Amino acid sequence: MRAFDYARPRSLDEALGLLAAHSEDAAVLAGGTDLLVQMGKGVRAPRTVVDLKHVADLSARTEHGPSGVRIGALATLSDLAADPNIRERLPALVEATLAIGSPQIRNRATLAGNICNASPAADTAPPLLVYGARVDIVGAAGRRTLPVAEFFVGPGRTALAPGEIVEAVEVPRPEAGAGSAFERIARRRGMDLASVSVACLAAADGRVRFAFGAVGPTPILVDAQDASDAALERLAARAKPITDIRAGADYRRAMVLALMRRALATALRRQRGDQ
Repeated sequence: MRAFDYARPRSLDEALGLLAAHSEDAAVLAGGTDLLVQMGKGVRAPRTVVDLKHVADLSARTEHGPSGVRIGALATLSDLAADPNIRERLPALVEATLAIGSPQIRNRATLAGNICNASPAADTAPPLLVYGARVDIVGAAGRRTLPVAEFFVGPGRTALAPGEIVEAVEVPRPEAGAGSAFERIARRRGMDLASVSVACLAAADGRVRFAFGAVGPTPILVDAQDASDAALERLAARAKPITDIRAGADYRRAMVLALMRRALATALRRQRGDQ
């Protein structure tokens, strides 16, 4: 690991000033569960690490309202998994959260950090996509909000401009009568990236929405007016898997459809009130 300067700003203005001053030579630290691993392997070598954990203007809270939940940039994955309102209303997000790492990692890792790492296999990305989540972004030029569907632009790349950070993730409350679920396959149980992951949202009027992880350069969002077999097969064909150390392309292609059916079955059970 290359030597680096460490900065611990106390305010948002101070943090943004540091990022502006150091531009692309700076990296943001929240939980650090991705960044420190990448630095240890030499994948990333920032000259300055800006630690956001003590920025008073950034929240670690999940704020619930009638339209949905706003998840602060410093909220950990364990915070989300333990929140009873999120467990009730956003079960696919909880299932994805609990699939990440170990309890120790989830106690440190943040939802904002998971999406900012922009791995095509990021487990929280598919549920955020099917729920229609938005990302609140702040930088020296001001604030803006992007749909999660526009946030991922390539492997390890997001729509964040230099000097911008994620301030919060907003997840709308699903419509009444909707059910949702998350499924994944990995090489082994426990700490491993997904070979394939799928989130599903089944609406009360029969519409279905799916999001796929680890089968394209970015997570993929698809939807249909019904949940017929023909519709599912058509949606599954939108996956663009590759062969790598975790799985072959043909296997991934087959598993997308299998996981779609599993996730849909669970979402429909939840829609009926059967957990």
